[in-house]
Amino acid sequence: MQFDEVTRIAQQRGFFFKTAESYPNAPAGFLDYGPLGVGLKNRLLELWRRMVVKRDGMLEIDGAQILPRAVFEASGHLSNFTDPFVRCSKCGSVFRPDKLVEEKTGEQVPEKLGDAEYDALMEKSGVKCLKCGSRLAGTTRFNMMFKVGIGPAGEEAYLRPETCQSIFVDFPLLFKTQRVKLPVGVAQVGRSFRNEIAPRQGPIRLRELNQAEVEVFFNPKNTDAPRFQWASPEVLSFRLSDGSDVSLTVADAIAKGIVPNLLIGHYLALITRFYEAAGIQRGSQRLRVLSDEDRAFYSSAAYDLEVKVSLGWLELVACNYRGDYDLGRHGKVSGTDFKVDDGGEKVLPHVFELSLGVDRSTYVVMESSMKEDGDRRTMSLEPYLAPIQACVFPLVNKDGLQEAAMKVASDLRESFDVFYDESGSIGRRYARADEAGVPVCLTVDYDTLKDGAVTLRDRDTREQVRVPMTDLTSRLAELTKFPRLQG
Repeated sequence: MQFDEVTRIAQQRGFFFKTAESYPNAPAGFLDYGPLGVGLKNRLLELWRRMVVKRDGMLEIDGAQILPRAVFEASGHLSNFTDPFVRCSKCGSVFRPDKLVEEKTGEQVPEKLGDAEYDALMEKSGVKCLKCGSRLAGTTRFNMMFKVGIGPAGEEAYLRPETCQSIFVDFPLLFKTQRVKLPVGVAQVGRSFRNEIAPRQGPIRLRELNQAEVEVFFNPKNTDAPRFQWASPEVLSFRLSDGSDVSLTVADAIAKGIVPNLLIGHYLALITRFYEAAGIQRGSQRLRVLSDEDRAFYSSAAYDLEVKVSLGWLELVACNYRGDYDLGRHGKVSGTDFKVDDGGEKVLPHVFELSLGVDRSTYVVMESSMKEDGDRRTMSLEPYLAPIQACVFPLVNKDGLQEAAMKVASDLRESFDVFYDESGSIGRRYARADEAGVPVCLTVDYDTLKDGAVTLRDRDTREQVRVPMTDLTSRLAELTKFPRLQG
């Protein structure tokens, strides 16, 4: 299903909306989650916590969203967190030249090009202003940090553009107070803020976004811990920097120099398994190996976990081997010693990062689960991700069926997210539930008043079975439980 149709259904069913949509001049790049969107996002994050954070024994923090200027001086954001932009000299519209060229040609544009090189690419590919059709040139740079003032004196600070800096600056205290050893992962879920130049495509590119980030701290001399060995036979798909595609085990990828070590292979396999559990098949995933031109300046190895959707291959997770850049810079600027003890050796840990875009991932899970059968649309979410786990319907609104159905819904709400619906024909109610991703619908009919059973309808197969009301809690618990961890 195409992007526009999925976003239409998402808005119609209450997954997400454009912020302040009732105002005609509301800026792009901001998104409000509706009730179903909140439910899906939270369940996806719970799956991430189970399969990545808890599975790996990580710590989780919740850092402040506003940080002082010195943090971003150390991180390099004040000087390097820029994007190219071009302004139409005729109508004044602003665009990102790299995105215009990518949309025009379908080819990836390196991130480290100079301004004149972007101008040349736009000229070569025939890119014009999307508003008035004029020729575009004059690429320049824009820092995407949101600046704020603290207190009456307006002390300079910034909304964080990524959640990881809190993890880095907190690392010495975390290592000491939590009595952990290397390697150790630290995770965080939260809002980040990026003053994007020309955000489009709803949840794909936002100015206020949700991230789920992991920073793994390790001694570069010790990257083959026994707990990583499970990943060696895992098969991963890579898009190499020369444009070729290969599928290799983690062990073979290490032998060929595509993956630096087993620790990194472990986390690449872990995040791939997470998306598979979220309903995105391995064949729709790949790890794009970034070239020297595409990698961030601090990264010695980098991969974008991409998923194939209607818009093309979309990056969901940035996976970066950041070395000791971050702890080294924060140690130097703050005057704090970021070295820790590792088996009697004082080391400045290296960092491997998994930076997951929550909003993009939530959208991709929705699109990947959408099925069409004629005029019937079904969001076949994994049951443990469904924001509504069951709908309860009275067959008709009379003869005590409403009261009996309300009682069923009330009892189930103690353990599950249940929606009660008595509006419209039973067929229309089924169709609405299918489109919202509800895995089962429970119908209370006249026989229910006699035998104490309800009709359970499966979303994907549309099969219907009679289930005693006394068995509903156990049936729903089995259906919606999260998958067991493996490996």
